[in-house]
Amino acid sequence: MFMGNMLRLVLALCVLSSVVVTSSAQTCRSQTFSNRLFATCRDLPQLTAYLHWTYDQASGKLEIAFVHAGITTTNRWVAWAINPTNTLEPAMIGAQALVAIPQSNGSPRAYTSSIVSTRTQLEEGAISYPVSGLSATYVNNEVTIFATLTLSNDTTSFVHVWQDGPLSGTTPQEHSHETSHQNSKETLNLLSGSSTQTNGNSRQKRRNTHGVLNAVSWGILMPTGAIIARYLKVFKSADPAWFYLHITCQASAYIVGISGFGTGLKLGSDSEGVEYDTHRTIAIVLVCLGTLQVFALFLRPNKDHKFRVYWNAYHYMVGYATISLSIANVFEGFDTLENYVGSRYNNWKHAYIGIIGALGGIAVFLEAFTWIIVLKRRRSENKLPHGENGVNGYGSRPQQA
Repeated sequence: MFMGNMLRLVLALCVLSSVVVTSSAQTCRSQTFSNRLFATCRDLPQLTAYLHWTYDQASGKLEIAFVHAGITTTNRWVAWAINPTNTLEPAMIGAQALVAIPQSNGSPRAYTSSIVSTRTQLEEGAISYPVSGLSATYVNNEVTIFATLTLSNDTTSFVHVWQDGPLSGTTPQEHSHETSHQNSKETLNLLSGSSTQTNGNSRQKRRNTHGVLNAVSWGILMPTGAIIARYLKVFKSADPAWFYLHITCQASAYIVGISGFGTGLKLGSDSEGVEYDTHRTIAIVLVCLGTLQVFALFLRPNKDHKFRVYWNAYHYMVGYATISLSIANVFEGFDTLENYVGSRYNNWKHAYIGIIGALGGIAVFLEAFTWIIVLKRRRSENKLPHGENGVNGYGSRPQQA
């Protein structure tokens, strides 16, 4: 009796294992469609998706069936799209999409949508390819989109993307920014069936480099240099060391910031169709202001020159404007990244908030501390005849950057 039960248990486990292995090993070649036969198919590398197609190069007719498995609820949209610009970075902007939204009453709603921004809600509209026979099914947690598109008759390959995401009522919402969603794009050769995937890590490294260079230079070194110039010169023992520290800090910030600006220009040129006008405009203004400050250093009058007071006013105003814009643009950059790749950079944003908060706290403390020193010096000077130590508490003569 015991042996019989054990045999039945082993048999059940074997059957279950075979089912699991079979389902996990599913490929496009095991998929069939009633009354439809396709010449080629491909297992797509992300999101458990498959593409079947028949292509007539002479006429440009492309008949496709896009299958997306694992859609366990009718509260998700599914889309497959071609990017006519053949741009992998970003492949989403300009993509011409076929969208399917499962319905609780059975057959999904299928329509076309032209994607013009990263904030798209996949609004229904015409696309740049003639489409016929557009329909969709939702069976066994799989959404399948059928359509025939007419491409240019010289087309041999294209960039295509595929996604799924949540719904709010009947309106598509932003898809996830996990790695599988970020990399659900490739260049597909329609004739050979081969493909080339984008190297998402390379672009992410460039984004990281751009962010780090600009946050450190414009966002941290520049305010630190201003704090050094404003507060260290109060201490007589720090003269002229404060001046050289200030120059070193600001020059380093400018050089590193120019490098960050260059990486931003490269990212922009590689991201056709993605526009972040505010971030770019502030960056250009910052580079101009920073360059003016560098040239102003070589035109700095002597301390006793009659124009020195005007130079000081210019230097302070441009300097503080640069710092304010720098900090604002760092946060604008974080918002840009959040809009483009989601919230994965939130930890960086929080770290920067902590650093700027710490610098602000140091500045407040030093402001109060230096005023105490200045007021004490003024009281002591008032007790001396003829103001021997000067009238501003900084020594016998004003010391200015």
